[in-house]
Amino acid sequence: MAGRSRRFMIRVGALAAKEALHIRRDPRTLYLALGMPVVMLLLFGFGVSFDLDHIPIAVVDADRTPASRALVRDFVSSNELVVGAPAADQDEAEALMRDGQILAVLAIPRGLEQDLARGETVRLGLTVDGSDGVSANQVLAKADAIGRAATARIAAEAGLRQSPPMSVKVWTRFNPAGRSALFLVPGLAAYLLAIAAVLLTALAIAGEWERGSMEQLFASPVGRLEIVLGKLLPYVVIGMLQLLLVLAAGSWVFDVPVRGSLPALLFAGLLFLIGMLGQGLFISVVTKNQLVATQAGAISSLLPSMILSGFLFPIENMPRVLQWLSLIIPARYLVHALRGVMLKGAQGGDLWRDFAALAAFALVILTLATARFKRRLA
Repeated sequence: MAGRSRRFMIRVGALAAKEALHIRRDPRTLYLALGMPVVMLLLFGFGVSFDLDHIPIAVVDADRTPASRALVRDFVSSNELVVGAPAADQDEAEALMRDGQILAVLAIPRGLEQDLARGETVRLGLTVDGSDGVSANQVLAKADAIGRAATARIAAEAGLRQSPPMSVKVWTRFNPAGRSALFLVPGLAAYLLAIAAVLLTALAIAGEWERGSMEQLFASPVGRLEIVLGKLLPYVVIGMLQLLLVLAAGSWVFDVPVRGSLPALLFAGLLFLIGMLGQGLFISVVTKNQLVATQAGAISSLLPSMILSGFLFPIENMPRVLQWLSLIIPARYLVHALRGVMLKGAQGGDLWRDFAALAAFALVILTLATARFKRRLA
């Protein structure tokens, strides 16, 4: 058993070395893998704004009086803000925010009704998830408008000529300055990694089908799994270098931090890379043509990674069918993991759902690619 495993690893290593030699002799491949992502990161490093409604928030009501309940109704009556998961206290609400179930927390202090009756200053607390700068800015704008309307209502009911001195104190977590780069760079990293990984393997291996060099591999004493692993290993290394380059450029140019676990970030990137490289391999095996492989790779990686991953468009604001479809898009889970680690300080245990989804996709697509990789040319 040990001898068989050793021979297996030797054959995989030989195939990987051969593939690495081909990559080194083709500078276009290295540019596509290492140069293009950095260039695109710099080109896309600006803010994009999108409308968002039905924003999920949590309410921590320490007063629990008719006045506090009426205030909550003021905030959610327009359906722009909706009460999401329930929260008993601020710590539980922040855990929901860290998990991505809500975007903001409205804290109502004890004694609100009494303070309003006496005409005293009332301070509400609004904590906003700033890891998504577009959504955070909209939450702040909507909350400010709703707070002003609620103040006017309270003043009218009390028969006051002037509005009572109620104010909302706001905190923005994870991205206090609302910088768009902190929102864009993690999503861009996943988007660029998806495109490059799929196209790299799809083009390289489809080219071998066209040149007829696959016939030599089929004549050699290697199995399908050994060929698949030997082909993918060099691209996994290039992909990890690509991820590090994009993150380094984002940190250097846009001052994007990495607040959480770097090993967790790299592990999520590795799982994602294996899956996307397997997708490119599957496309090349099915098409066996570089032109068709390029088109299929672009359609299957570019559009889903941009539209259905949460990179630019909030998934919560999509039609229900597209939300279900996004569940099978690997970029969705990498975007969530990158934002969690880089902006929210997430650790490995916080991302187990993302790890599981990425590992499941990688396993399924590699199984399909290996099954279709038959030892015949026709």
